[in-house]
Amino acid sequence: MILFLAARPVTAPPVRPAPRRRGLRLPAPYRRIFAHPGTRAFTAANLLARLPMGMLSVSAVLMIAGSRGSYALAGAVTATGLAATALAGPWTARLIDRHGQARAAVPATALAVLGSLSLLLCVHYGAPDWTLFASYAATATTPNTGGLSRARWAHLLRDDPAARHTANSFEQAADELCFLLGPVLATLLCTGLFPEAGTAVAAALLLTGMLLFAAQRGTEPPVAARSAARTRSPLRLPGLPPLLLTFVCTGAVFGSMEVVTVAYADAHGIRSAAGALLALQAAGSATAGLLYGVRRPAGRGTRRFRGCVGAMAVLMPLPLLAASAGGPAVLAVALVAAGMATAPAMVTGMGLVQSRTPAGRLNEGMTLAVTALLAGIAVGSATGGWAVEQLTGPGLGYAVPAAAAALALGTALRHRA
Repeated sequence: MILFLAARPVTAPPVRPAPRRRGLRLPAPYRRIFAHPGTRAFTAANLLARLPMGMLSVSAVLMIAGSRGSYALAGAVTATGLAATALAGPWTARLIDRHGQARAAVPATALAVLGSLSLLLCVHYGAPDWTLFASYAATATTPNTGGLSRARWAHLLRDDPAARHTANSFEQAADELCFLLGPVLATLLCTGLFPEAGTAVAAALLLTGMLLFAAQRGTEPPVAARSAARTRSPLRLPGLPPLLLTFVCTGAVFGSMEVVTVAYADAHGIRSAAGALLALQAAGSATAGLLYGVRRPAGRGTRRFRGCVGAMAVLMPLPLLAASAGGPAVLAVALVAAGMATAPAMVTGMGLVQSRTPAGRLNEGMTLAVTALLAGIAVGSATGGWAVEQLTGPGLGYAVPAAAAALALGTALRHRA
């Protein structure tokens, strides 16, 4: 963030060239997209609002388990919130498409923040368990903050496919960064201050970030005409359902990888290092996403997507081989390599979602993609948990993300664009 806020273009004086600025600078493609007026402001605000996405579930688990002494209850509450988000997310996105980001996203965020605060109070004052489920379900109206930012890029760069590719790559890296830092911040707050601190700070960041983001009206996409807004649902558009099915498989890669890595670290007596191992995977993905954004996209989007998913299917068995033949150090390297395969697939897939969804339903289309990912994460988590308990060694559980990546490739190759 500091890098692109500092990277202002320098105009050479007429007599002699300006001296070269010292220090790191963003590559030219990223400098070009952030040269558009208002892009740095809405990006900074959106990152502030997006960081809680990696904090809320971890904070809820730590808060509930610490107060009620039950991880089963904490897991059930967060699973209920995940299911509610999958149901309510597309409807929230549809309202945003119909009424605009500022008019619809802010009230939806306020309702979600009230749900988080209600959960905090119910836990703190020992309310019945059912109130925890009801409170956390109310957070399902949280807008897809990453989708809101991507919609602005799609509007601003609608005539520049190469710049949209760079913007999507940056957004994917931003997602990885938020889901890398969010759980760490939540853990520090809940364990270092008090159990409710993570939820309280996440709610404050979400509301503040969304208010600042909505205030950037100059970059907000215009509301589509009423007739355009009544186009058929993105789920009925040709080519989108198979793409969403691929997103489900990719989500299963993420969900199973997390559970299996925690189990592997626990089996080797290094449970505290599980977060670091997962952070390496996220760091590899974020790095690959940024590097992928520098490259100019070549060829049809469908062909590039299949190539990226193919690379993910090829690299995802590496953690399985490393866990079976080596130790944690070898696994760490394999996780970095495997993580670098996921971001390009997500970047290209999101680009296809944007190209196949009408402008008047863009937020809904991207939210459906996120919903597909969430569904896959839930399935992958359950399957990964079953695998580490049923198979002879926790390392063999990495067969689940490898199989999910292979299934994603099969789905991508089977359906034509």
